[in-house]
Amino acid sequence: MDTVSAIRDRILHLCAKRNITINKLATLAALPPSSVKNILYGRSQDPKILTIKKICDGLDITLIDFFNSPEFASLEPEIK
Repeated sequence: MDTVSAIRDRILHLCAKRNITINKLATLAALPPSSVKNILYGRSQDPKILTIKKICDGLDITLIDFFNSPEFASLEPEIK
């Protein structure tokens, strides 16, 4: 799994766990829905850490909580 896919999967997992929509997440994170959807639909191939931090703030979790998950434990190297 690559990093962008892991980020997407983690966001989807957290939304499902909290039973919230992508639009609701965008509202909670004070982001335009298009910013979140661009990550989820693969249009953003390099999501900014500030965007991920806002998503974490909206979900009331830390960056450590976000990245401390199985999705990130076995990432493929980005430099090949």
